[in-house]
Amino acid sequence: MHNFLKLPSIFKKMKQVILVRHDLKLPKGKLAAQVSHASTETALNSRPEILSAWRGEGMKKVVLRVSGIEELIHFKKECQRLSLVHALITDAGKTVLEPGTVTCLGIGPDADEKIDRLTGSLKMV
Repeated sequence: MHNFLKLPSIFKKMKQVILVRHDLKLPKGKLAAQVSHASTETALNSRPEILSAWRGEGMKKVVLRVSGIEELIHFKKECQRLSLVHALITDAGKTVLEPGTVTCLGIGPDADEKIDRLTGSLKMV
């Protein structure tokens, strides 16, 4: 049994969002792998108390699409401005993509409200 840290209500209702480039038309397996990389990387970069609270809530994740690299970079800059934990994922190029292709952006975990202000208008993959 995990011993999850109880945090103030500001940390209630948390999630992680992964933004995926729609223009790449990734095969399902490749998409799943890239989303997994983004989720793991941002979780590993999160503060322990945030990570613990998110785990205690069930580790909610939402995968959304962006049109392409320009939109993805826009969201990366907004994450920096808002001090949101984030990770830009680039592919190693061993299967369907060229090495160094930017595929997705992981954001959070953080408060739903904070992430929704940034990504709330995007559509699910």
